[in-house]
Amino acid sequence: MASPSEKLAASLDVLQRLQVQGLVGIQSSALSRTHRERLLQHGFLQEVMRGWYVPARPDETAGESTAWYASFWRFCAAYLDTRMGQAWCLSPEQSLLLHAENWTVPRQLLVRAPRGRNQITTLPFGTSLLEVRSALPEPHEAAQKDGQRVFTLPAALVAASPAFFASNATDARAALAIVRDASDVLAKLLAGGHSVIAGRLAGAFRNIGRADIAEEIVRTMKAAGYDVREHDPFAAVSPVLFTRREPSPGVNRLRLMWQNMRLSVLENFPRAPGMGRTQSAADYMQQVEEIYTADAYHSLSIEGYKVTLDLIERVRQGAWNPDTHVSDAEHVSAMAARGYWQAFQRVKGSIEKILGGANAGDVISADHRDWYREMFAPSVTAGILKASDLAGYRSGDVFIRRSKHVPPKPDAVRDAMPALMQMLREENEPAVRVVLGHFMLVYIHPYMDGNGRIGRYLMNTMMASGGYPWLVVPLEDRTAYMEALEAASVDGDIVPFTRFLAGCLK
Repeated sequence: MASPSEKLAASLDVLQRLQVQGLVGIQSSALSRTHRERLLQHGFLQEVMRGWYVPARPDETAGESTAWYASFWRFCAAYLDTRMGQAWCLSPEQSLLLHAENWTVPRQLLVRAPRGRNQITTLPFGTSLLEVRSALPEPHEAAQKDGQRVFTLPAALVAASPAFFASNATDARAALAIVRDASDVLAKLLAGGHSVIAGRLAGAFRNIGRADIAEEIVRTMKAAGYDVREHDPFAAVSPVLFTRREPSPGVNRLRLMWQNMRLSVLENFPRAPGMGRTQSAADYMQQVEEIYTADAYHSLSIEGYKVTLDLIERVRQGAWNPDTHVSDAEHVSAMAARGYWQAFQRVKGSIEKILGGANAGDVISADHRDWYREMFAPSVTAGILKASDLAGYRSGDVFIRRSKHVPPKPDAVRDAMPALMQMLREENEPAVRVVLGHFMLVYIHPYMDGNGRIGRYLMNTMMASGGYPWLVVPLEDRTAYMEALEAASVDGDIVPFTRFLAGCLK
């Protein structure tokens, strides 16, 4: 008779075969009752609704949302494909969010379908799916984006409600900025005689600095006999002007977010004291050295490592013997502590360059990859990680525990990180570099692991650029810290995070 572990292994093998096929939304019919119940019992499956499941991790605590948020988009696509085949499409507004590379898990996903039931399907953790019985876009106006059936960008802009431009200004502007030419939207405007929509889109394009497209829309519609009155649908002028087509919507969003958030940062974070007024560069570096142990303890503990002040000191001094008989968890934590120490040496070098007068953004751009390599080199040497893990920015998708925010795709990261470095170079307010530098790096999540630690190192390097003291984020405030980051990532509200860091500084 097979042992319980052998039975579980057999069930996991069946689940793995389904995942290899790309299945995320798993119907009960895909698993025998025995396998299904065994996987549920051991935490490898999570029920979404009757007859539907998603893979989960048994190390997640009961009621944790990570597995669901990580599966949300692929689950919804699988569920809708199973029920409706190809006869469904996300709303124009949701399509625009995805074209703008905003993959935040929505509270309610609005779906159009000719056979829609005009009802809400309740999903886990306060999310839901609303089916609306409505016609689909014409075949040439439909597209697929990472498994989601969406309106094409021009069709979505024409079909979107006027309120979308004011309520989702950042995403609307980011989407508008990737339109190649007025002809992209003019064909649909002319075919439908959409004079009011033409006036709205003309005003929207002028708002972001694309006066050429605005004027082409108005002239062409008038030439066709339509009375067009240009109207700006946005509630305010754009914080960024796009005078030419911008091919990366992810970069557009970052630039808009930076400009939208910087005023709130300046209003809620203390002004930079500046270096040289109260202390010398040597004194500053001495204070950085003295705070290391406390910083390492809190930063590593926030990430879930089991470290003590004694362990950090022994690793710092090279007194940790990896051959000593310890548990795997202790060994992993010790290597993380050693990596944090090695990265800290690189960060000190970066700070010294900044205190010597170098542009803070230039220094970060040149050095942040070195911080990452040093942080994980001990784990590679110890065989915990593969050497390929030091290659650089991630090549796969990553999900943040318990967060509705879905970081950019790997290709988008390669555009986003240079853009972040450029914004750091150009920003003349240290407070903005401190708050938005940390937030944006974690928002982009360029690495498979270590993003929080790198983000806090970036923050403190920017603190030095303004003469602020090194800031430690306390372990006991971890929940408030994560909630503030979530508010900025999901709702675009940087004020809680700014006030949180300001409180830590005090």
